[in-house]
Amino acid sequence: MRGDLTDADSVRAALDDIDTVFLLWPLLDSAPAEPLIAELAAAAPRVVYLSSTAVDDASVRQSDPIVQVHADMERRLRDAGLHPTVLRSDTLASNTRGWAAQLRAGDVVEGPDTARTAVVDERDVAASAAEVLLRRRNDTDRTYLLTGPEPLSRADQVGILGAALGRNLRFEPVPGEVARARMLADGRPEQLVDALLAASARRPESRLVTDDVERLTGLPARSFAQWAIDHSPEFSRQP
Repeated sequence: MRGDLTDADSVRAALDDIDTVFLLWPLLDSAPAEPLIAELAAAAPRVVYLSSTAVDDASVRQSDPIVQVHADMERRLRDAGLHPTVLRSDTLASNTRGWAAQLRAGDVVEGPDTARTAVVDERDVAASAAEVLLRRRNDTDRTYLLTGPEPLSRADQVGILGAALGRNLRFEPVPGEVARARMLADGRPEQLVDALLAASARRPESRLVTDDVERLTGLPARSFAQWAIDHSPEFSRQP
């Protein structure tokens, strides 16, 4: 069903005969979610929300706008009495697809540097979500932390991609103002660009590694090296 998450009528129609909702909030502000949450509260389905491991429960203000909106959405859902199951995901391995054009053209990835985190394969996030949605129907008011098996820097990821491709690749960080100009020139929305750069500059390093993926799916979290092998054709040089 097509609809608009910020439009109450769309949400109401989509919730007809629905007992479970998997929610991804796509905006950098939680305020437009008020009509959605009001309709969820009225329909009272079970809600599974995809959030971020960077959320700090001890802080009112989070490190950057992306984490802030996740923390705000978690709070809004709980304040509405929805008792969500929250899947906090670490950095998705699929984010590295943003480097594909650079790596098809050469051996250097340029961009803003970020703090080290336990990059998680998006397939493991999907499998964990399916397990919670289909089988763990009583896991309300519970939070899972979905991580990969080891913390990695951007330079680490580029090196691992190089090993999968049989190429000597390197990462070269660029200043924030240069990265901003490039992302805007690529057509990315200014609010998103500023949020991404704030995350790059302010999000702290994370050494968090959990076994929640394995506990949910029965299989250990995939390594980024495996992700790189499986997706290596996407980064191959153009003929």
